[in-house]
Amino acid sequence: MKLTTKFTGIASAVAIVSLMAACQNKETTTKTTDKPAVTVADSEKIVYVNSDSLLTKYQYFKDLKVKLEAKAKAAQQDMAAKGQAFQREAAQYQQQQSTMAADQRAATEERLGRKQQELQAYQQNAGAALQNEQAAENEKLYDKVADYLKEYAKKKGYKMVLSYSKGNGTILFADESLDVTSEVIVGLNDAYKPGKK
Repeated sequence: MKLTTKFTGIASAVAIVSLMAACQNKETTTKTTDKPAVTVADSEKIVYVNSDSLLTKYQYFKDLKVKLEAKAKAAQQDMAAKGQAFQREAAQYQQQQSTMAADQRAATEERLGRKQQELQAYQQNAGAALQNEQAAENEKLYDKVADYLKEYAKKKGYKMVLSYSKGNGTILFADESLDVTSEVIVGLNDAYKPGKK
């Protein structure tokens, strides 16, 4: 599944929204020289969370991943069983078609055609339902992390919490002293207890 990739995208969106929100609240001064300079107050702290580590160590995400993988596997098994049943029925028809009357052959072919269309529609609907559920769960995950980070930043006095992940070109370097991932993971896992959901 591409759940990790989707969450990384969501985390990047959080960073961009946070950046925009922080920029609206940031006090800046501009000097009138050849190049405008912006000074940021020392009290305006920016930290980051490593989204890769967050995903691998956040228990809610682990539970969600297991749940969605189990549903996908069950859907695949269901589709395989339905597909095999259809294949058996079609094979049986092929074996018996020479002994059938023309009207019986036509009726059976029509019935098999409808079954095949129903099977395809079922497969598409099951896939869409799984994608919709995954999107809804990703949104819940995003909301949980974003809500926690909002409170965490407020409590710690941070003006911005960025998302960092290896290979993400938006942040090329981040000083490790600004990394609050471990603290955030502990807080998220404390807030999420498997029975609490």
